[in-house]
Amino acid sequence: MFQSDLLAGKRILVTGGGTGLGKAMSERFLELGAEVIIGGRRKGVLEETAAKLQAKTGGRILPLVMDIRVAQAVEEAIDEIWAGGPLDALVNNAAGNFISRTEDLSARAFDAIANIVLHGTFYVTAACGRRWLAEGHKGSVLSILTTWIRTGSPYVVPSAMSKAGVAAMTRSLAVEWGRRGIRLNAIAPGPFPTEGAWARLSPTPELAARSLDQIPMGRVGEHSELANLAVFLLADQCAYINGEIIAIDGGQWLNGAGTFGRLSALSDTDWENIRGMIKKTTAKDKANQGG
Repeated sequence: MFQSDLLAGKRILVTGGGTGLGKAMSERFLELGAEVIIGGRRKGVLEETAAKLQAKTGGRILPLVMDIRVAQAVEEAIDEIWAGGPLDALVNNAAGNFISRTEDLSARAFDAIANIVLHGTFYVTAACGRRWLAEGHKGSVLSILTTWIRTGSPYVVPSAMSKAGVAAMTRSLAVEWGRRGIRLNAIAPGPFPTEGAWARLSPTPELAARSLDQIPMGRVGEHSELANLAVFLLADQCAYINGEIIAIDGGQWLNGAGTFGRLSALSDTDWENIRGMIKKTTAKDKANQGG
């Protein structure tokens, strides 16, 4: 069903495209003929990913350093992209998250998530949208959300609030911009293990096992499955889909387990240990970024 030239001629920006699900989607877009720009803050990671995917697929991929938390930086990055021609699609994939009791969160910790997920997603979407509207160019926006946008979730309140905001943006702009040739949709994934996110959301084997037990299909998702859904939603053959948020979670959220409510059983000591594990992961990431 995915013909080899399905996305030929399309230019797609994937934020957070250097790792994880962003990398998987970028690879699939390249395989199907798209030109892909991967955006992120870590130049080395972006360049390494671009080199590997270009060698693997033979497609055209461009790494672009951009900090979506800063509106002016976003405008400058999008100007740089547009200098080579307009985008046809934007994938809002960049995100951040970690588990924590809400009473333990500082304002800085909350902002660390909200500035990426809520503010950053809006900045990039608005920057692309303004240019598409001014030029009369059709565009498609796909945002990666979570299943708990429908229910909220304890222990990930900054993410739950921010992702719910992006869901509201998706539905709102699907109506506001739909008549003008721009459509917006979203994917709400369940567990798709990635090195960074998994270490912050399921930092112990016990937590990972509990999550798996609640999935009716009895397994986590494969990155290729989500990438194929992204292709489906961006393809011209499905251009009548607008304003939809599609879950891909093996039925987990229907089983009442799409949130982190299971963490209520953790003790104070458990939370202390988890905070330590997350800090180690964060420190490792900063070291890899060179600061």
